[in-house]
Amino acid sequence: MIYLMIVLILLLLFLAFTYFSFRMAFYSPQGDQNDDHALNFSDLTPEMKTGILASIDRLLAVPYEKVSIQSDDGLTLNGRYYPSSRTDVPFIMLLHGYRGTPVRDLSYAANRYLAQGYPVLMMEERAHISSEGHVITMGVREQYDCLAWTKYVSDLVGKDRPILLCGDSMGAATVLLASSLDLPTNVIGIVADAPYSSAEAILKHFCTKHYHSAALYPFLKFGARLYGHFRVEDADVIAHVKQAKVPLLIIHGEKDLIVPFEMGVELAKANPQMTEFHAFPNAGHVMSFVVDEPRYLKITEAFEAKVRSLSGL
Repeated sequence: MIYLMIVLILLLLFLAFTYFSFRMAFYSPQGDQNDDHALNFSDLTPEMKTGILASIDRLLAVPYEKVSIQSDDGLTLNGRYYPSSRTDVPFIMLLHGYRGTPVRDLSYAANRYLAQGYPVLMMEERAHISSEGHVITMGVREQYDCLAWTKYVSDLVGKDRPILLCGDSMGAATVLLASSLDLPTNVIGIVADAPYSSAEAILKHFCTKHYHSAALYPFLKFGARLYGHFRVEDADVIAHVKQAKVPLLIIHGEKDLIVPFEMGVELAKANPQMTEFHAFPNAGHVMSFVVDEPRYLKITEAFEAKVRSLSGL
């Protein structure tokens, strides 16, 4: 009897720690996650923070239309749509990162495109901001949400209007996961800034970096399956990039302290025929635009021109 009690106690402790691990990594929202002004990156200089906050406030002052779709599993997903009267430029879709907000993560990109008259959709990922759900699946389900949004936009603007799909951090990994899916034919290219190579790899990196051991990872993996009802292994970004159906542009800062630069290199090597890769030597996590805006703009504008020419749209 005593052995049975010990086994039950150990099982309960295992399940309790697994649930704690699940809540820590995948449950949303947490803390100031939905605060557009919460800049938590430790490697930001005062000048960077000032510039980012000014960019955020500038975007928050721009009116937008709230739009929504239904996910495959029944969640209402919301987005910010900034229409434009220009019809000679691509439609821009922007996807934010892990526990981020569209405005906080992507204000520089959005402001740049809006200033040039591009129509923009900033998607709110499941379990973020006003979209429904409480589980972040690291791209496992988000890739299909992204696919649904591209179909929504294609129906909205028509099959002859080119679409550029862009993301940063987890959003970058998600758009790369979507690159192998049956995207609308007018999605002409994907821009990914600081993507990870797989959910498994980034979670193991997190465990090693913050807890000095990968021993926590099995609890995260099991917690995702037991409490989140998804398999971490299903967000293998490299496998999807190998089967990409549209041209890819991957950008990564060499001083990234969150998603290792080597992951971007690994992704680019997975499909060199479809992938254009650019490293930014002095940039931290998704800070390439901030540290070298002229070069960033030159690269992204050239990529846009290339994929428009290839698509004929």
